Amino acid sequence: MTQSGLVPDGITPSGPAGSHNAFVTLVTNADYAMGATALARSIRLTNTLADIVVLHTGGVNASALEPLIALGCRLAATDLLPLSDAFNERHGRKNVHDTAPFTKGRKPDFHSPLDNFCKLRLWQLTEYDRCIFIDADALVLKNIDRFFAYPEFSAAPNVYESLADFHRLNSGVFVAQPSRRTFETMLTRLDAPDAFWPRTDQTFLEKFFPDWHGLPVTMNMLQYVWFNMPELWDWASIGVLHYQYEKPWEKDHPKEQRLRPLVNLWHAFFTGENLPDIANLPNPGPPNPD
Repeated sequence: MTQSGLVPDGITPSGPAGSHNAFVTLVTNADYAMGATALARSIRLTNTLADIVVLHTGGVNASALEPLIALGCRLAATDLLPLSDAFNERHGRKNVHDTAPFTKGRKPDFHSPLDNFCKLRLWQLTEYDRCIFIDADALVLKNIDRFFAYPEFSAAPNVYESLADFHRLNSGVFVAQPSRRTFETMLTRLDAPDAFWPRTDQTFLEKFFPDWHGLPVTMNMLQYVWFNMPELWDWASIGVLHYQYEKPWEKDHPKEQRLRPLVNLWHAFFTGENLPDIANLPNPGPPNPD
């Protein structure tokens, strides 16, 4: 419920808010429900007092959400954004992947670009003072509550191959202040005539917030850093580990063996068994030439 007592259009929370702040993620299918389960457990283990809100679309059945309910998450049924047919056609999976192909890694078959824009419904959660959005393919490795004090819009750079990418943000983790007015402005800007956002929500948010504030790379440590830039990797300092491109629950994905320690860590959080002492895990060695 919002402060006015009304449920905003397109989003239906399962119950009242329990905190002034919330971690928010998005689940659009059964695969990301598995990811969100590991994420929610990892957040719970940090002893945060913030809510965990799971936005979920019609692509997720009730049984896939049951583990999230068991972890005390606040579910929010979420409609797709009210966008034009032309916008939806431009941002269909085939068109996005053909027009702006992923050349550094492989997106799984369940990746649906249009679903990504549902992240923007976070700005409808006006019962919260601040939200930290975290993609469902991520883990929180230590308490990060201090980042609720960061301003809107804060995000980490999209660094996973070289420092040249420090000027680009990655929308897998960001700090935002919910606002109905901001949400309405976003919808207008998003669906402008002929607008095309090649990396969907990430490209849009970078344009909408051109003066975005920087979070440390450790707040969104992208998994390819493990083998591309191992000198940046320090387990003790990582707040959020983000499994961009291939997902740790996929079977035999192309980089599974190179990322084996990270894949094993995700499975430990997913099952809740054999969780290691994160700070004492061995850091990667120097990169191997291809």
